[in-house]
Amino acid sequence: MNSVILISVMVSFAISVLLGPVVIPFLRRLKVGQTERTEGPESHLKKNGTPTMGGILILVSVVITSLLFVRDYPGIIPVLFLTLGFGLVGFLDDYIKVVLKRSMGLRAWQKFGLQLVVTGVFVYYLMHYTNVSLEMKLPFLEGAYLDFGWWNIPILFFIVIGTVNGTNFTDGLDGLASSVTVLVATFFTVVAIGTDSGIEPITCAVVGALLGFLLFNVHPASVFMGDTGSLALGGFVAAAAYMMQMPVFIAIVGFIYLAEVMSVILQVSYFKMTGGKRIFKMAPIHHHFELCGWPETRVVAVFSIVTALLCLVALMGVW
Repeated sequence: MNSVILISVMVSFAISVLLGPVVIPFLRRLKVGQTERTEGPESHLKKNGTPTMGGILILVSVVITSLLFVRDYPGIIPVLFLTLGFGLVGFLDDYIKVVLKRSMGLRAWQKFGLQLVVTGVFVYYLMHYTNVSLEMKLPFLEGAYLDFGWWNIPILFFIVIGTVNGTNFTDGLDGLASSVTVLVATFFTVVAIGTDSGIEPITCAVVGALLGFLLFNVHPASVFMGDTGSLALGGFVAAAAYMMQMPVFIAIVGFIYLAEVMSVILQVSYFKMTGGKRIFKMAPIHHHFELCGWPETRVVAVFSIVTALLCLVALMGVW
């Protein structure tokens, strides 16, 4: 067990680190650059042209490492599928935007439709090829589970797609989504080992891949993960949670994801209801703190600290 954990983290980390100096210059030569919004924080304008689609580093590292263990740990298959599936949706969106130069990328209905398809395959596999129940463990209540019968299926769709898009909104500052998610992945690794769930090779692989990616993604970032990375990470978080019957815990360990997506929903709704008024200076909420005068690095540090503390709280709620 200890060797599996160590090998998974180190192999994934090594692949991510070794791929960086190869993939990043390649993306730069392809002119796969980020275009920052002019209405956003002024400090972000200097990021124009920074290569995006760096989530390829994360995906390749996680996939290769997971395949080394898939025979002995079949439980990682649905987690790998949801991670890779959403990653490919994000890759397609990024490719259309930055390579084909269509600023819209995938249309909203196309992106949502693909997310529904990927989630549908995941739930079908979960119900027909695993012994995992869709009942949801409640934190701090030993042996207590939520079971909504057939409603568990639409609830799964809501949680998976909500988590994926929350993770996507979190990817807006150098190292933010990476730092928050490496802590969430570490939480799931600890729980996976403690409960012998059989998915620890892929949770460790995500930890290693993100640690390697952070070497290139911390401020000032030399590459952004793009939707390729952020959607994949959202798929990973949702899948790992469901494999351990812990989707309710996403609201705790993934509080930052929730805050990011809710800030956008509240901002847009309030703007339409009031004819142009805003709750936040800018949404997602990390930009609000920036416009309040916080340096980008401080926002990332605070959001990461909050996530670390909430992961400790969630661990107390597991056992």
